Amino acid sequence: MDSDATKPHDRLAAALADDMDAVNALIRDRMASEHAPRIPEVTAHLVEAGGKRLRPMLTLAAARLLGGQGEKAVKLAATVEFIHTATLLHDDVVDESEKRRGRPTANLLWDNKSSVLVGDYLFARSFQLMTECDSLAIMAVLANASAVIAEGEVLQLTAAQNMGTTAETYLQVIRGKTAALFSAATEVGGMVAGGSPAQVDALRAYGDALGIAFQMADDLLDYGGTSAIGKNTGDDFREGKLTLPVILAIAAADTEERAFWERVIERRDQREGDLDQALALMARHGTLEATRAAANDWAARARAALEALPDHPLRGMLSDLAAYVVARLV
Repeated sequence: MDSDATKPHDRLAAALADDMDAVNALIRDRMASEHAPRIPEVTAHLVEAGGKRLRPMLTLAAARLLGGQGEKAVKLAATVEFIHTATLLHDDVVDESEKRRGRPTANLLWDNKSSVLVGDYLFARSFQLMTECDSLAIMAVLANASAVIAEGEVLQLTAAQNMGTTAETYLQVIRGKTAALFSAATEVGGMVAGGSPAQVDALRAYGDALGIAFQMADDLLDYGGTSAIGKNTGDDFREGKLTLPVILAIAAADTEERAFWERVIERRDQREGDLDQALALMARHGTLEATRAAANDWAARARAALEALPDHPLRGMLSDLAAYVVARLV
């Protein structure tokens, strides 16, 4: 899985190329603003920054897997991408980030006010698009996902630097901030294709499990990844984020180790060599391996959910995608 030709998301993009061209054209059209040129400037900076467009591809793949495609599927895929882009703009303000997908963030290039307001505009655009699909049921799924995403972000904010944060709270956070949109993307794809309740539920379960595995893998890569994933090793540590490897290390800590975590996470008093010490403590208690095992478990759940769906080349690609999400950790 090392070469680009074998990466599942690249094969998925090739299989969905025509529909994705239509999605990208629709995104460019709908992010335009006659009266506020700052909107397309900010949006284009992020939308055209080379992201994989994974979430809209999930919508298109889910629809085509069940025999559906066309204008409504394209509109839903664009809706999903607008929601995702809006959350990224807001997240970078909240996290005070300076880099996204290897480039300076919009809030750094412009300002926080622009990022927040353009994010709001994209949320509004997403709701305009979803109404054009003439389905209250589909609107309900996407509206609920938008609320769950915001709830997950607020929960993460309140849990940040809280040494009492548990693995259960962490799962709730990532299920909100990441998995909610993955599951909504696959669910509405199945719905617009006219899938049966069992098929739509299987797609929702796949997206949920894939999103959880994806976020766990990203959090683990922060302690062993490279700038190729758009951030530097240890960024989460330096920002005092309580991701699963740290949460498990704190739970297993003795008195001396807990004092270290309280200093570097709770009080954000970080010194030279602290990241190396944190990595040593996580290795001592096996928390990196435990996180890897959890990510693999969720990826396996995603693949199992697909078994209820028709045999189709796209089903194989979606299964390979779930495997690849955690194969990056090898």
